[in-house]
Formats: sequence, structure tokens, C-alpha cells
Amino acid sequence: MPEDSTRAAGPVDIRPPKPGDIGWIIHRHGTVITAEFGWGAGFETCIAEILGQFGHHPGREAGFVAERDGEILGSVFVMPESEDVARLRVLYVEAAARGLGLGRRLVDLAIGFARDAGYRKLKLWTHEFQKPARTIYQAAGFRLANAEKTRSFGVDVVSETWELDL
Repeated sequence: MPEDSTRAAGPVDIRPPKPGDIGWIIHRHGTVITAEFGWGAGFETCIAEILGQFGHHPGREAGFVAERDGEILGSVFVMPESEDVARLRVLYVEAAARGLGLGRRLVDLAIGFARDAGYRKLKLWTHEFQKPARTIYQAAGFRLANAEKTRSFGVDVVSETWELDL
């Protein structure tokens, strides 16, 4: 689908995950994101492990799926790390939907949920080269807490942990 058709389409709805969404999100990370960043298959396994933990903490976790006309355009999840700390997980926006403010909208929903659920801090893990995502995190008030050179999924990267006091 050409990029313009996504931009010209109707409104994007955001809803909780439904059956089939988790598998689709893992699949998109395994096909699109690994190709985009040159990562190995271990990345898809990592996403599968993360999302395999979703659904075990009612009221303490949430998933947000962005959809237009039945087509998933993006997602984000909030999952507990401890009693007071949650993690923003698996933020993703389809390439054709990037630049529409959807990533920021998903992050804002995640932050709102974490606050409403009583968490004191929201953390996330990303990489230095993911500049559009980092821009969203900075604009939302996250601060870089740690950065280290490492090898992830077959590629040398700078791995980052970001935090937001709620």
C-alpha cells in the first residue's frame, strides 16, 4: 500500500488487543523490524518472550493496538516490572503510518495507563539509532538513565534504558 493511501484514509482507532493480535505483532517484528535494522531471528524470539508474559497481570498491564479499517498500524504495551515500576514494551508503528503522530499517541496512552494503575515509574529499553522513537520518549518526559555499547541480535549497538517518573 503506498504511503499516501494510509495518510488519506479514515481515522485510526485504538483498542485493547484481541485474539490474533499478539501473534501478528510478533510476526511483524520478526519480518519488518529485523529486516529494517539488520537484526537476526533472536529479535523475534525476544518479542515473543516479552509478549508471552502479557495477560498475566489484570489491572496492572495494558496493550493498545492502533487499527484502521481492520488493518493494524501499531501497538504498545505496558507491563509490570515491580510493584512501583512498569515497562513500556514493544512500541511499533507500521512504516506507512509513521509521521502521523501515532507513536506519540500510543506512548501517551501507555503513560496514562501507568499513572492510573498507580505505578511510580515507567521504564523502557531502546537503542541509540532509533531516533524517531527516542524523540517521542524525550518529548513525553522520559530521561536517559543508562546507555551501554553491546551486541544485540547480531549487531553492535548502544543499548539504552529510559525512565519517566510518574
